[in-house]
Amino acid sequence: MTVDTKDLVATIAYLIGIKKHIVENCFDEECHDTLQKLYNDQNATTIRYLCKLRTTLMQKFKKTDDEMRYNLKNLNRIEWYDAENIAQLEKWGIQIIQPNYRSEKYILDFTRLIAENIEKCRGLFYDWVNWDYIKELFYAPKYNKANVLKKEFDKYMANMEYYPFQMYIHWIPKDYGSILYTDGKFISILYQMHNDHFEDKSKFKDATEDTKSSIYEFIDESYKTAIVVDCENSDVFKLYGVLKNLNQDELSKIEKIILYDDYHTSEGWDWLSKFTKIPVEHIEVERVTDSKSLVDIKLTAGICKIFYQNQIDSFILFSSDSDYWGLISSLPDANFLVMYEYTKCGQAIKDALTQRGVYHCSIDDFCSGNIEEFKKAVLFDALERYIPDIFNINGRELAKKIYSETRVIATEKEIELFYNKYIKTLRLKVDTDGNFKIEIAK
Repeated sequence: MTVDTKDLVATIAYLIGIKKHIVENCFDEECHDTLQKLYNDQNATTIRYLCKLRTTLMQKFKKTDDEMRYNLKNLNRIEWYDAENIAQLEKWGIQIIQPNYRSEKYILDFTRLIAENIEKCRGLFYDWVNWDYIKELFYAPKYNKANVLKKEFDKYMANMEYYPFQMYIHWIPKDYGSILYTDGKFISILYQMHNDHFEDKSKFKDATEDTKSSIYEFIDESYKTAIVVDCENSDVFKLYGVLKNLNQDELSKIEKIILYDDYHTSEGWDWLSKFTKIPVEHIEVERVTDSKSLVDIKLTAGICKIFYQNQIDSFILFSSDSDYWGLISSLPDANFLVMYEYTKCGQAIKDALTQRGVYHCSIDDFCSGNIEEFKKAVLFDALERYIPDIFNINGRELAKKIYSETRVIATEKEIELFYNKYIKTLRLKVDTDGNFKIEIAK
Protein backbone atom coordinates (compact mmCIF):
# COMPACT_ATOMS: atom_id res chain seq x y z
CA MET A 1 0.00 0.00 0.00
CA THR A 2 1.22 3.49 -0.86
CA VAL A 3 0.10 7.08 -0.53
CA ASP A 4 0.87 10.12 -2.66
CA THR A 5 3.55 12.56 -1.46
CA LYS A 6 2.90 16.30 -1.12
CA ASP A 7 6.31 18.02 -1.28
CA LEU A 8 5.83 19.22 -4.85
CA VAL A 9 2.38 20.71 -4.25
CA ALA A 10 3.56 22.28 -0.98
CA THR A 11 6.27 24.06 -2.96
CA ILE A 12 3.80 25.26 -5.59
CA ALA A 13 1.37 26.41 -2.89
CA TYR A 14 4.07 28.49 -1.22
CA LEU A 15 5.37 30.02 -4.45
CA ILE A 16 1.99 31.11 -5.82
CA GLY A 17 1.26 32.95 -2.60
CA ILE A 18 -1.39 30.90 -0.77
CA LYS A 19 -1.82 32.21 2.78
CA LYS A 20 0.77 30.81 5.15
CA HIS A 21 -1.70 29.38 7.68
CA ILE A 22 -3.48 27.49 4.87
CA VAL A 23 -0.17 26.13 3.53
CA GLU A 24 0.77 24.91 7.01
CA ASN A 25 -2.66 23.42 7.72
CA CYS A 26 -2.54 21.49 4.43
CA PHE A 27 1.10 20.46 4.28
CA ASP A 28 3.12 20.97 7.47
CA GLU A 29 2.52 17.49 8.88
CA GLU A 30 3.95 15.70 5.82
CA CYS A 31 6.20 18.44 4.43
CA HIS A 32 7.62 20.28 7.44
CA ASP A 33 11.24 20.15 6.22
CA THR A 34 10.22 21.30 2.72
CA LEU A 35 8.34 24.29 4.13
CA GLN A 36 11.23 25.27 6.39
CA LYS A 37 13.54 25.19 3.37
CA LEU A 38 11.13 27.42 1.42
CA TYR A 39 10.79 29.93 4.28
CA ASN A 40 14.58 30.32 4.30
CA ASP A 41 14.96 30.63 0.53
CA GLN A 42 15.07 34.23 -0.70
CA ASN A 43 14.33 33.28 -4.30
CA ALA A 44 11.24 31.29 -3.28
CA THR A 45 9.97 34.11 -1.07
CA THR A 46 10.61 36.66 -3.84
CA ILE A 47 8.34 34.75 -6.23
CA ARG A 48 5.78 34.26 -3.45
CA TYR A 49 5.56 38.00 -2.71
CA LEU A 50 5.37 38.90 -6.40
CA CYS A 51 2.60 36.34 -7.01
CA LYS A 52 0.66 37.65 -4.00
CA LEU A 53 0.93 41.20 -5.36
CA ARG A 54 -0.21 40.16 -8.82
CA THR A 55 -3.22 38.17 -7.57
CA THR A 56 -4.27 41.00 -5.24
CA LEU A 57 -4.01 43.44 -8.13
CA MET A 58 -6.19 41.21 -10.32
CA GLN A 59 -8.81 40.89 -7.60
CA LYS A 60 -8.76 44.62 -6.79
CA PHE A 61 -7.88 45.92 -10.24
CA LYS A 62 -10.42 48.75 -10.53
CA LYS A 63 -10.34 49.70 -6.84
CA THR A 64 -6.55 49.95 -7.00
CA ASP A 65 -6.73 52.01 -10.18
CA ASP A 66 -9.24 54.40 -8.59
CA GLU A 67 -7.03 54.86 -5.51
CA MET A 68 -4.05 55.74 -7.67
CA ARG A 69 -6.04 57.93 -10.04
CA TYR A 70 -8.26 59.87 -7.64
CA ASN A 71 -6.49 59.67 -4.26
CA LEU A 72 -2.91 59.74 -5.60
CA LYS A 73 -1.97 56.68 -3.56
CA ASN A 74 0.62 54.08 -4.50
CA LEU A 75 0.56 50.37 -3.68
CA ASN A 76 2.46 50.65 -0.40
CA ARG A 77 -0.21 53.03 0.89
CA ILE A 78 -3.25 51.01 -0.18
CA GLU A 79 -4.60 48.83 2.63
CA TRP A 80 -5.16 45.59 0.71
CA TYR A 81 -1.50 45.32 -0.28
CA ASP A 82 1.12 43.99 2.12
CA ALA A 83 3.45 46.95 2.64
CA GLU A 84 5.97 44.75 4.47
CA ASN A 85 6.24 42.39 1.49
CA ILE A 86 6.78 45.36 -0.82
CA ALA A 87 9.45 46.82 1.47
CA GLN A 88 11.24 43.46 1.68
CA LEU A 89 11.28 43.03 -2.10
CA GLU A 90 12.80 46.48 -2.49
CA LYS A 91 15.45 45.65 0.15
CA TRP A 92 16.34 42.70 -2.05
CA GLY A 93 16.82 45.04 -5.01
CA ILE A 94 13.49 44.45 -6.75
CA GLN A 95 11.86 47.79 -7.46
CA ILE A 96 8.11 47.62 -6.92
CA ILE A 97 6.84 51.16 -6.38
CA GLN A 98 6.85 53.22 -9.56
CA PRO A 99 5.71 56.85 -10.04
CA ASN A 100 2.72 57.68 -12.24
CA TYR A 101 1.70 54.02 -12.62
CA ARG A 102 -1.79 52.63 -13.05
CA SER A 103 -3.06 49.07 -12.55
CA GLU A 104 -2.39 48.03 -16.14
CA LYS A 105 1.30 48.95 -15.92
CA TYR A 106 1.71 47.28 -12.56
CA ILE A 107 0.26 43.96 -13.71
CA LEU A 108 2.72 43.95 -16.62
CA ASP A 109 5.56 44.87 -14.24
CA PHE A 110 4.73 42.07 -11.79
CA THR A 111 4.53 39.49 -14.56
CA ARG A 112 7.86 40.66 -15.98
CA LEU A 113 9.51 40.45 -12.56
CA ILE A 114 8.15 36.95 -12.03
CA ALA A 115 9.38 35.89 -15.48
CA GLU A 116 12.84 37.31 -14.72
CA ASN A 117 13.14 35.63 -11.31
CA ILE A 118 11.34 32.28 -11.61
CA GLU A 119 14.40 30.54 -13.13
CA LYS A 120 16.18 31.05 -9.80
CA CYS A 121 13.66 28.64 -8.26
CA ARG A 122 14.51 25.78 -10.58
CA GLY A 123 16.63 24.14 -7.89
CA LEU A 124 13.55 23.77 -5.68
CA PHE A 125 12.24 21.09 -8.04
CA TYR A 126 13.64 17.68 -8.89
CA ASP A 127 14.97 16.99 -12.37
CA TRP A 128 12.28 14.36 -13.00
CA VAL A 129 9.59 17.06 -13.12
CA ASN A 130 9.45 18.94 -16.44
CA TRP A 131 10.67 22.39 -15.46
CA ASP A 132 9.17 24.08 -18.52
CA TYR A 133 5.71 22.88 -17.45
CA ILE A 134 6.24 24.24 -13.93
CA LYS A 135 7.61 27.56 -15.16
CA GLU A 136 4.62 28.20 -17.42
CA LEU A 137 2.33 28.20 -14.39
CA PHE A 138 3.84 31.50 -13.33
CA TYR A 139 3.55 33.58 -16.45
CA ALA A 140 1.95 33.42 -19.86
CA PRO A 141 4.35 33.12 -22.81
CA LYS A 142 4.44 36.37 -24.78
CA TYR A 143 2.84 38.14 -21.81
CA ASN A 144 4.14 41.50 -23.08
CA LYS A 145 2.21 41.23 -26.36
CA ALA A 146 -1.01 43.22 -26.78
CA ASN A 147 -4.08 41.74 -25.04
CA VAL A 148 -2.29 38.64 -23.65
CA LEU A 149 -2.55 39.77 -20.03
CA LYS A 150 -6.02 41.21 -20.66
CA LYS A 151 -7.23 37.76 -21.73
CA GLU A 152 -5.54 36.16 -18.70
CA PHE A 153 -7.23 38.70 -16.42
CA ASP A 154 -10.67 38.10 -17.97
CA LYS A 155 -10.19 34.32 -17.75
CA TYR A 156 -9.17 34.55 -14.10
CA MET A 157 -12.04 36.82 -13.06
CA ALA A 158 -14.61 34.59 -14.80
CA ASN A 159 -13.27 31.35 -13.28
CA MET A 160 -11.73 32.40 -9.97
CA GLU A 161 -13.25 29.47 -8.04
CA TYR A 162 -11.24 27.00 -10.19
CA TYR A 163 -7.86 28.56 -9.30
CA PRO A 164 -6.03 27.03 -6.30
CA PHE A 165 -7.30 28.99 -3.28
CA GLN A 166 -8.17 31.71 -5.81
CA MET A 167 -4.49 32.46 -6.47
CA TYR A 168 -3.68 33.21 -10.10
CA ILE A 169 -1.68 30.70 -12.15
CA HIS A 170 -1.34 30.48 -15.92
CA TRP A 171 -3.49 27.51 -16.89
CA ILE A 172 -6.81 26.49 -18.46
CA PRO A 173 -9.19 26.59 -15.47
CA LYS A 174 -11.36 23.55 -14.97
CA ASP A 175 -13.16 21.95 -12.06
CA TYR A 176 -10.58 19.34 -11.01
CA GLY A 177 -11.26 19.78 -7.32
CA SER A 178 -8.08 20.76 -5.50
CA ILE A 179 -5.22 20.45 -8.00
CA LEU A 180 -2.81 20.79 -5.04
CA TYR A 181 -4.29 17.84 -3.15
CA THR A 182 -1.32 15.51 -3.78
CA ASP A 183 1.77 15.39 -6.00
CA GLY A 184 0.21 12.60 -8.07
CA LYS A 185 -2.94 14.53 -8.86
CA PHE A 186 -1.02 17.72 -9.63
CA ILE A 187 1.50 16.01 -11.93
CA SER A 188 -1.27 14.18 -13.78
CA ILE A 189 -3.12 17.46 -14.47
CA LEU A 190 0.07 19.40 -15.26
CA TYR A 191 1.25 16.88 -17.87
CA GLN A 192 -2.26 16.50 -19.30
CA MET A 193 -2.31 20.25 -19.92
CA HIS A 194 0.70 19.75 -22.20
CA ASN A 195 -0.68 16.64 -23.94
CA ASP A 196 1.89 14.59 -22.08
CA HIS A 197 1.82 11.71 -19.61
CA PHE A 198 3.99 11.15 -16.52
CA GLU A 199 5.15 7.54 -16.40
CA ASP A 200 6.99 6.80 -13.16
CA LYS A 201 4.52 6.85 -10.27
CA SER A 202 7.19 5.71 -7.81
CA LYS A 203 8.47 9.30 -7.88
CA PHE A 204 5.44 10.51 -5.91
CA LYS A 205 4.27 7.36 -4.11
CA ASP A 206 5.43 6.56 -0.58
CA ALA A 207 4.81 3.83 1.97
CA THR A 208 1.83 4.33 4.29
CA GLU A 209 2.21 5.49 7.87
CA ASP A 210 1.10 2.01 8.99
CA THR A 211 4.07 0.47 7.17
CA LYS A 212 6.48 3.01 8.64
CA SER A 213 5.02 2.62 12.13
CA SER A 214 5.54 -1.15 11.94
CA ILE A 215 9.23 -0.57 11.15
CA TYR A 216 9.59 1.93 14.03
CA GLU A 217 7.88 -0.50 16.40
CA PHE A 218 10.28 -3.27 15.36
CA ILE A 219 13.28 -1.01 16.09
CA ASP A 220 11.87 0.26 19.40
CA GLU A 221 11.16 -3.24 20.70
CA SER A 222 14.66 -4.46 19.87
CA TYR A 223 17.70 -4.39 22.12
CA LYS A 224 20.06 -3.73 19.20
CA THR A 225 19.15 -3.57 15.51
CA ALA A 226 21.28 -3.91 12.40
CA ILE A 227 20.32 -3.49 8.76
CA VAL A 228 21.81 -6.32 6.69
CA VAL A 229 21.78 -6.05 2.91
CA ASP A 230 22.20 -8.68 0.23
CA CYS A 231 23.51 -6.28 -2.41
CA GLU A 232 23.07 -8.87 -5.17
CA ASN A 233 19.33 -8.99 -4.51
CA SER A 234 18.62 -5.37 -3.58
CA ASP A 235 18.50 -2.11 -5.50
CA VAL A 236 20.72 0.48 -3.79
CA PHE A 237 18.56 3.38 -4.95
CA LYS A 238 15.36 1.81 -3.66
CA LEU A 239 17.08 0.98 -0.38
CA TYR A 240 18.22 4.59 -0.04
CA GLY A 241 14.61 5.61 -0.75
CA VAL A 242 13.62 3.60 2.35
CA LEU A 243 16.25 5.34 4.49
CA LYS A 244 15.42 8.77 3.09
CA ASN A 245 11.69 8.47 3.74
CA LEU A 246 11.80 7.09 7.28
CA ASN A 247 12.03 9.20 10.43
CA GLN A 248 15.72 9.95 11.01
CA ASP A 249 15.37 9.94 14.81
CA GLU A 250 14.04 6.38 14.61
CA LEU A 251 16.84 5.33 12.25
CA SER A 252 19.46 6.75 14.65
CA LYS A 253 18.67 3.81 16.97
CA ILE A 254 20.08 1.36 14.40
CA GLU A 255 23.58 0.13 15.25
CA LYS A 256 24.89 -0.15 11.70
CA ILE A 257 24.22 -1.11 8.10
CA ILE A 258 26.16 -4.15 6.86
CA LEU A 259 26.45 -4.51 3.10
CA TYR A 260 27.35 -7.93 1.69
CA ASP A 261 28.47 -7.09 -1.81
CA ASP A 262 29.81 -8.77 -4.94
CA TYR A 263 31.99 -6.98 -7.49
CA HIS A 264 29.25 -7.48 -10.12
CA THR A 265 26.79 -5.20 -8.28
CA SER A 266 26.13 -1.46 -8.63
CA GLU A 267 28.85 1.03 -7.70
CA GLY A 268 26.14 2.94 -5.87
CA TRP A 269 26.81 0.85 -2.75
CA ASP A 270 30.14 2.68 -2.36
CA TRP A 271 28.22 5.95 -1.96
CA LEU A 272 25.67 4.89 0.63
CA SER A 273 27.84 5.79 3.64
CA LYS A 274 28.12 9.38 2.38
CA PHE A 275 24.34 9.86 2.44
CA THR A 276 23.35 8.32 5.77
CA LYS A 277 24.38 8.97 9.38
CA ILE A 278 24.09 5.27 10.22
CA PRO A 279 27.55 3.61 10.30
CA VAL A 280 28.06 1.49 7.18
CA GLU A 281 30.21 -1.63 7.01
CA HIS A 282 30.85 -2.65 3.40
CA ILE A 283 31.93 -6.27 2.98
CA GLU A 284 32.92 -7.20 -0.59
CA VAL A 285 32.74 -10.96 -0.94
CA GLU A 286 35.36 -12.55 -3.17
CA ARG A 287 34.47 -15.39 -5.52
CA VAL A 288 36.30 -18.70 -5.61
CA THR A 289 35.02 -19.22 -9.16
CA ASP A 290 33.47 -16.58 -11.41
CA SER A 291 30.28 -18.59 -11.82
CA LYS A 292 29.38 -18.80 -8.12
CA SER A 293 28.64 -15.95 -5.72
CA LEU A 294 29.26 -16.50 -2.00
CA VAL A 295 27.28 -13.49 -0.78
CA ASP A 296 24.40 -15.51 0.70
CA ILE A 297 26.77 -17.82 2.64
CA LYS A 298 28.82 -14.89 3.98
CA LEU A 299 25.68 -12.98 4.95
CA THR A 300 24.20 -15.96 6.79
CA ALA A 301 27.44 -16.58 8.68
CA GLY A 302 27.79 -12.87 9.43
CA ILE A 303 24.33 -12.58 10.98
CA CYS A 304 24.92 -15.67 13.14
CA LYS A 305 28.25 -14.25 14.31
CA ILE A 306 26.98 -10.81 15.37
CA PHE A 307 23.85 -12.34 16.93
CA TYR A 308 25.92 -14.53 19.25
CA GLN A 309 28.97 -12.28 19.74
CA ASN A 310 27.71 -8.66 19.50
CA GLN A 311 24.32 -8.97 21.21
CA ILE A 312 22.51 -7.67 18.12
CA ASP A 313 19.16 -9.39 18.45
CA SER A 314 17.19 -7.85 15.58
CA PHE A 315 17.86 -7.66 11.86
CA ILE A 316 16.22 -5.70 9.08
CA LEU A 317 17.10 -7.91 6.13
CA PHE A 318 17.07 -6.40 2.64
CA SER A 319 16.79 -9.26 0.17
CA SER A 320 14.24 -10.93 -2.10
CA ASP A 321 16.04 -14.29 -1.98
CA SER A 322 13.96 -17.13 -0.52
CA ASP A 323 17.19 -18.90 0.51
CA TYR A 324 17.29 -16.73 3.63
CA TRP A 325 14.25 -18.55 4.99
CA GLY A 326 16.76 -21.17 6.15
CA LEU A 327 18.59 -18.49 8.15
CA ILE A 328 15.40 -17.02 9.65
CA SER A 329 13.94 -20.39 10.63
CA SER A 330 17.25 -21.52 12.14
CA LEU A 331 17.60 -18.50 14.47
CA PRO A 332 14.31 -18.57 16.39
CA ASP A 333 15.63 -16.24 19.13
CA ALA A 334 16.54 -13.52 16.65
CA ASN A 335 14.01 -11.00 15.37
CA PHE A 336 13.74 -10.40 11.64
CA LEU A 337 12.01 -7.81 9.46
CA VAL A 338 12.32 -8.51 5.74
CA MET A 339 12.24 -5.92 2.95
CA TYR A 340 12.03 -7.16 -0.63
CA GLU A 341 11.26 -6.07 -4.19
CA TYR A 342 7.92 -7.07 -5.68
CA THR A 343 9.29 -8.47 -8.92
CA LYS A 344 11.97 -10.59 -7.22
CA CYS A 345 10.06 -12.10 -4.31
CA GLY A 346 7.63 -15.01 -4.68
CA GLN A 347 4.38 -15.50 -2.79
CA ALA A 348 5.60 -18.69 -1.06
CA ILE A 349 8.28 -16.89 0.97
CA LYS A 350 5.84 -14.10 1.85
CA ASP A 351 3.36 -16.68 3.13
CA ALA A 352 6.08 -18.42 5.16
CA LEU A 353 7.11 -15.11 6.74
CA THR A 354 3.51 -14.27 7.56
CA GLN A 355 2.90 -17.67 9.17
CA ARG A 356 5.98 -17.24 11.34
CA GLY A 357 4.92 -13.70 12.34
CA VAL A 358 7.84 -12.02 10.56
CA TYR A 359 6.86 -8.55 9.36
CA HIS A 360 7.71 -7.94 5.71
CA CYS A 361 7.14 -5.13 3.22
CA SER A 362 8.38 -3.96 -0.16
CA ILE A 363 11.07 -1.36 -0.73
CA ASP A 364 9.22 -0.50 -3.97
CA ASP A 365 6.54 1.23 -1.86
CA PHE A 366 8.90 3.96 -0.68
CA CYS A 367 9.20 7.22 -2.59
CA SER A 368 12.01 7.44 -5.15
CA GLY A 369 11.36 11.05 -6.14
CA ASN A 370 13.40 12.69 -3.39
CA ILE A 371 16.65 10.74 -3.79
CA GLU A 372 17.96 12.73 -6.75
CA GLU A 373 21.11 13.95 -4.96
CA PHE A 374 22.16 10.36 -4.28
CA LYS A 375 21.50 9.32 -7.88
CA LYS A 376 23.38 12.35 -9.22
CA ALA A 377 26.42 11.60 -7.05
CA VAL A 378 26.63 8.08 -8.54
CA LEU A 379 25.93 9.23 -12.11
CA PHE A 380 28.41 12.13 -11.94
CA ASP A 381 31.08 9.81 -10.57
CA ALA A 382 30.54 7.47 -13.53
CA LEU A 383 30.54 10.40 -15.98
CA GLU A 384 33.80 11.80 -14.62
CA ARG A 385 35.55 8.50 -15.32
CA TYR A 386 34.71 8.88 -19.00
CA ILE A 387 35.86 12.50 -19.28
CA PRO A 388 39.45 11.69 -20.36
CA ASP A 389 38.05 9.87 -23.42
CA ILE A 390 35.02 12.13 -23.94
CA PHE A 391 36.01 13.27 -27.44
CA ASN A 392 35.80 9.72 -28.77
CA ILE A 393 32.33 8.95 -27.39
CA ASN A 394 28.83 9.81 -28.60
CA GLY A 395 27.11 11.85 -25.89
CA ARG A 396 23.71 10.18 -26.11
CA GLU A 397 25.25 6.71 -26.09
CA LEU A 398 27.38 7.74 -23.11
CA ALA A 399 24.27 8.79 -21.15
CA LYS A 400 22.67 5.37 -21.75
CA LYS A 401 25.91 3.60 -20.86
CA ILE A 402 26.23 5.47 -17.55
CA TYR A 403 22.66 4.64 -16.52
CA SER A 404 23.21 1.01 -17.44
CA GLU A 405 26.49 0.73 -15.53
CA THR A 406 25.18 2.41 -12.38
CA ARG A 407 21.88 0.49 -12.60
CA VAL A 408 19.83 3.64 -12.14
CA ILE A 409 16.35 2.80 -13.41
CA ALA A 410 15.09 5.68 -15.56
CA THR A 411 12.81 6.46 -18.47
CA GLU A 412 14.12 7.52 -21.87
CA LYS A 413 13.01 11.07 -21.04
CA GLU A 414 15.09 11.11 -17.86
CA ILE A 415 18.18 9.83 -19.67
CA GLU A 416 17.66 12.45 -22.39
CA LEU A 417 17.33 15.13 -19.70
CA PHE A 418 20.62 13.99 -18.11
CA TYR A 419 22.28 14.18 -21.52
CA ASN A 420 20.92 17.69 -22.20
CA LYS A 421 21.60 19.06 -18.73
CA TYR A 422 24.95 17.52 -17.83
CA ILE A 423 26.67 16.01 -20.88
CA LYS A 424 25.86 18.65 -23.50
CA THR A 425 26.92 21.33 -21.00
CA LEU A 426 30.33 19.86 -20.14
CA ARG A 427 32.72 22.80 -20.16
CA LEU A 428 36.43 23.32 -20.59
CA LYS A 429 38.09 25.05 -17.64
CA VAL A 430 41.64 26.34 -17.24
CA ASP A 431 43.19 26.37 -13.76
CA THR A 432 45.65 28.97 -12.42
CA ASP A 433 48.58 26.95 -13.79
CA GLY A 434 47.12 26.87 -17.29
CA ASN A 435 46.02 23.23 -17.18
CA PHE A 436 42.86 22.29 -19.06
CA LYS A 437 40.09 20.36 -17.33
CA ILE A 438 36.60 19.25 -18.44
CA GLU A 439 34.05 20.06 -15.78
CA ILE A 440 30.45 18.98 -15.12
CA ALA A 441 28.12 21.97 -14.79
CA LYS A 442 26.37 20.82 -11.60
